[in-house]
Amino acid sequence: MKHIAIFASGKGTNAKAIIEHFENHPTIKVVLVVTNNPSAGVLKIAHEHKIISAIINKDSLNKEEIMMKLLNAQKTDLIVLAGFLQLIPAFLLQNFPKKIVNIHPALLPKHGGKGMYGIKVHEAVLANKESETGITVHYVNEVYDDGEILLQKKVAITSDDTTETLSAKVQQLEHEWYVKAIEEVLH
Repeated sequence: MKHIAIFASGKGTNAKAIIEHFENHPTIKVVLVVTNNPSAGVLKIAHEHKIISAIINKDSLNKEEIMMKLLNAQKTDLIVLAGFLQLIPAFLLQNFPKKIVNIHPALLPKHGGKGMYGIKVHEAVLANKESETGITVHYVNEVYDDGEILLQKKVAITSDDTTETLSAKVQQLEHEWYVKAIEEVLH
């Protein structure tokens, strides 16, 4: 059985889709949810699905002994970022080479980097008058949204799209394709 740790900072919509997809999977299981936000909705989702959760602060995230003990206790094979807004420390990248993935709500390399998350991405896409947007699943490295791309899926932007409609279109792609990319990495 392969074990996933999900790192999330917010509502947890992607985390929920991942947890539910792998709930009865024969070879993959979500075993841990880590958040840096004590009021994150993802904590309730973890509790509802009886998944161990941990709240960490920036100091804890950057302490190798704390994080490795937490991840090793759950025999973590893959770290999945699902709206996690902190930069992953170098020791985690070294301990989990090509075993940390992220999803970004745009077609990288456009509209990525520090501070580019959620609605801010969709605002930038619309302001730039793009004809399409989508999702990018990528390995995580030392730079925000810079790792090797595993998968991209596109959606057309129409003249009547708003940040809300764009967000809904992109989220639909995220929920459909992120789990497929995760399965690919683990097999």
